Amino acid sequence: MVIRAMIEYFGSDIRRISHFLKVFGFAKSIADSENISAKELAIIEIAALTHDIGIKVSEEKYKSASGTYQQIEGPPVAGKLLEGLKIPKEIIDRVCWLIAHHHTYDAISEIDHQILVEADFLVNIQEDGLEEKEIRSIKNKIFKTGTGISILNKIYLCGN
Repeated sequence: MVIRAMIEYFGSDIRRISHFLKVFGFAKSIADSENISAKELAIIEIAALTHDIGIKVSEEKYKSASGTYQQIEGPPVAGKLLEGLKIPKEIIDRVCWLIAHHHTYDAISEIDHQILVEADFLVNIQEDGLEEKEIRSIKNKIFKTGTGISILNKIYLCGN
């Protein structure tokens, strides 16, 4: 139901739809291997699908897709969408917190935040065409889960 709502939200913007679906796939893959609870999995899946929901408002309001603006504008939009889908309030609150912090990397302390950030990077590395040096730096600074590191290595660093 969240996937369909997000497709409706982004309409014909296939780039944004493809992005959140890829982030969702990586987030679910990492989460499935990291021994998390069912509630944490639900939060991660919903956050992965909605993490960039603020981009439309950011582009309209600020003429920018900056992560800073997305973190400001995303939670209110996501909250309204998720309330309409009858998602429990405590899950909505955590998803909105994750949206508001998914471009904040200096104080990651919870597994849902870590997995969302890693999944987003796994997609952004390809979409942004990053070079090996940048990828290694991201790996060393950001990645913490064994599964995320393994996926990053296999896809981008020839298994290293």
